[in-house]
Formats: sequence, structure tokens, C-alpha cells
Amino acid sequence: MIDLPPLWQFVALLATHWVADFVCQTHWQASNKSKSLDALSRHVATYTVVLAVASVALFGAIGLLFAAVNGILHFATDFGTSRWSSRLYAKQDWHNFFVVIGLDQLIHQVTLAATMAIMVR
Repeated sequence: MIDLPPLWQFVALLATHWVADFVCQTHWQASNKSKSLDALSRHVATYTVVLAVASVALFGAIGLLFAAVNGILHFATDFGTSRWSSRLYAKQDWHNFFVVIGLDQLIHQVTLAATMAIMVR
């Protein structure tokens, strides 16, 4: 387990979130998660595995439960926001499209912070 103060644990989670949510997401997943539960499920499975590796390193064994809870919450968030943003994208409503993408990320960040506060230490 990596011994870091809580602030730096959270910064590490945010960096992991970026890798898991953007870097590891395939083009197919990103293009289809708004209309296919298979694509969304594969995206969330990848996200959860990446988050689990980092969470176990940061928090020990509770990191597996932490990642599972966040995987479920990530699925719920993306289920709604990907459908919303894809409609805006199709209309070329760029401002609101990016507002929803930003809201999606805010929800993910708050979710990570809240579950960390509840589950860790």
C-alpha cells in the first residue's frame, strides 16, 4: 500500500480516473456507449479494473470494494450523460454538449470524493 496523505490519494484517484475514463476508452466504446449497453458495460469494466489496481495500491484490500462501488456509480452516471451528450452532439449544440461532458466529469469526481470519504480511513 502506498502511504500518501488523503489529498494526494485523491489526486492519484483523479489521475487514475482520467486514464481509466479517457485513455483506456476505445473509439468503439466512446462512439457506442450512448446506444449500446454492451459498449457501456465494456467501458465501465475497463474503468473499474484500472481503478481497482490503483485503489488497492492506495487503500489496501478495501480498494476492491471502493472500485466496485465506483464502477456501479460510473455506469449509472454514463448511462444518463452519454445519452444526453450524444443528442446534443447530433444537433451540433457544442456549448451544451461540453457543458454535459463537464457535468459528467464533475459527477465522477464528486463520486470518487464521497466514496473515499465514506469508505477509506
